[in-house]
Amino acid sequence: MKKNDNLKFGTKEWASYNFNFTNGCSNDCVYCYAKEMAIRFKRKTADTWKEEELVNLKNKTFSKKSGLIMIPSSHDITLGNIDIALELIERLVLNGNTLLIVTKPNYECIKKIVNKFLKFKTQIIFRFTIGSSNNEVLKLWEPNAPSFEERYISLKLAYKLGFSTSISCEPLLDNKFDELYAKVKPYVTSSIWVGKMNMAAKRVKINTNSTFPIEKVEELIEWQSDKNIIDLYMKYSNKSLIQWKESIKKVIIKNDKFRINI
Repeated sequence: MKKNDNLKFGTKEWASYNFNFTNGCSNDCVYCYAKEMAIRFKRKTADTWKEEELVNLKNKTFSKKSGLIMIPSSHDITLGNIDIALELIERLVLNGNTLLIVTKPNYECIKKIVNKFLKFKTQIIFRFTIGSSNNEVLKLWEPNAPSFEERYISLKLAYKLGFSTSISCEPLLDNKFDELYAKVKPYVTSSIWVGKMNMAAKRVKINTNSTFPIEKVEELIEWQSDKNIIDLYMKYSNKSLIQWKESIKKVIIKNDKFRINI
């Protein structure tokens, strides 16, 4: 990565296309970009975001795409929408598409996906979002999302059955990445993506109607200071599985610390 290269950002770092099918997400993560946008454009409120509503799929196309399709990107696959998720995944893979399934994995949902699509596993990449191995931390930032243990056994199941597995540590939710990395690394075949929490103060304030403890936001922002991000990069930049999200690449480039292709 050269200093003047254009950086891809958001979902474009991962896939050429996105496919979403609900408005709202029961996980109700306090930092969620999609929730903040839904509130800003009056599609949802801070209180109603957790109510999952199926979107109109009339104009959705399931035809073969030339690039990776990320499903979903603005909500999650949950027990409330798993049946429609299975139907949509089936239509996409039967047309020859390759899917990046991004989720804070519910174990029952993952069991249904891997059992139904075992013969299509070469067309599916799992990217499990795990920002901390501490359940108290996960519960604070992602109130209704699965526990670390549930995400961990989901990762191991997909790995055991021969699916491509990767991890999204975006956003990192504490300063204990070493512990998380050591636990998930043995079950990752593809990559571990690391990123900061973007626009933390603004999004958390909007998404929680200013009820979230500001000291926790300030603590996280301090953990993700340029100095600490550079230290993390210097420690892990030679690890083959590690990939850096745009939020970290910007810090490294700004501080002239890049030493390998990022």
